[in-house]
Amino acid sequence: MSTPVIRRANLKSVWEIADEVRELSGRAQAKTLKMSEIVGGSFSISNLGIYGIDRFDAVINPPQCAILAVGAAKPRVVATLKNGTRVATVMTVTLSCDHRAIDGVTGARFLAALRNRLECTDYLRPA
Repeated sequence: MSTPVIRRANLKSVWEIADEVRELSGRAQAKTLKMSEIVGGSFSISNLGIYGIDRFDAVINPPQCAILAVGAAKPRVVATLKNGTRVATVMTVTLSCDHRAIDGVTGARFLAALRNRLECTDYLRPA
């Protein structure tokens, strides 16, 4: 199956991207994607979390330069700063980078920014 490309994702909301992914992945399964919809990508996301997989390493799709592997979000007991515990939804992501194109420090900064965004509670889907 081909990997569809979401163009100008940096200008879209999470919800717009989700809607476009849903539409394109349906057409990918039906094998009706156009060539222009599968070439020109630079970064992929592989989500096996929807199948209950906690963590995995994804292989970069050449000629792209990175891929983010997304595991399942599950409730887990976590430590708090005040020596207590609480239940939180936790997921593991793994970033694979082609170091000819992306320096490891840049990849680490991306993961830190992603973590900050995901931990934010302001991303409730608008009605």
